[in-house]
Amino acid sequence: MNPKLISTLFLVVILAVIAIGGGTYAYYFQVVELEDKEKELKGLKVNAENTEELEMQLADLKVRVAELDSILAIRKFIIPANLRQSAFFKFVNKTSSNFSDQSHVNVAYTGEGDVENFSTYIYSINGTAEFNDFFKLIYAIEQSKELKKINKGSLNNFIEVDDDEVAHYLVTYTMDVEVYYSDDNKYASTEYSENRLKANPLYNVFYPLIREKVPPNTKNLLDVQTAQLLAIIPDGAYVTDASGKTALLWEGDEVYLGYLTKIDFENNEVKFILNKGGIIEKLTLNLDPKTLENDNKLTSK
Repeated sequence: MNPKLISTLFLVVILAVIAIGGGTYAYYFQVVELEDKEKELKGLKVNAENTEELEMQLADLKVRVAELDSILAIRKFIIPANLRQSAFFKFVNKTSSNFSDQSHVNVAYTGEGDVENFSTYIYSINGTAEFNDFFKLIYAIEQSKELKKINKGSLNNFIEVDDDEVAHYLVTYTMDVEVYYSDDNKYASTEYSENRLKANPLYNVFYPLIREKVPPNTKNLLDVQTAQLLAIIPDGAYVTDASGKTALLWEGDEVYLGYLTKIDFENNEVKFILNKGGIIEKLTLNLDPKTLENDNKLTSK
């Protein structure tokens, strides 16, 4: 066969194969891709043309986000996202800032933990404090907006005598505290306020009912145990003690170890209530008969 004819036929076959392959790709594959691209293009054109609708959708979404955020904000507890370890130290310092001079708090970071879907920082707290300061610290930890929990703890009574020989009945304590946080911000609102952390005072259960010593008279109050009633006016009473100190007292006024509870003008007497180391005593002072006699003479004249 003629070589030229063979070459021509070979080229024709190659062209036929290319044409068939190209047609098959265009019909079965490219058409589908073109249709998908046309749909995507139409969607983009529709969204690009409806900017007002997009703005309305955005406004609706913002309202929805604000609603969800407010729901989280009014919950008693939240779990913050990506909490810093130093946050708890600042929390304890702020809580203990108004404690008495006898109260001390030490905080140490001890590690991390996991509780179901959340993470925790673990801290150890110890110190010495007045009973109500200790209770304030517990209340603040347990009632804080950002979830915190005391796992375990212990406390003992402790008596400290200051330079004025005044006994302070304190407690020594240790506690382990877990502070919760999450890697997801869906458990906390963007803006929230702290819960009310002011605890109502409690009676100190470690305070002895009866004490060996009574507190010293550091306020230099009138000592009515050795006092004399000098005179009574309708709403007040002149009283002098053994040291020669004289004062005009009214009902409710403080004296050494107690208070003036009643001024009885008709019976010429005043009544006090005293706390002598846990032993409650009632004391009544009466006008000296000579004083009454002299007052009556002055009145008759």
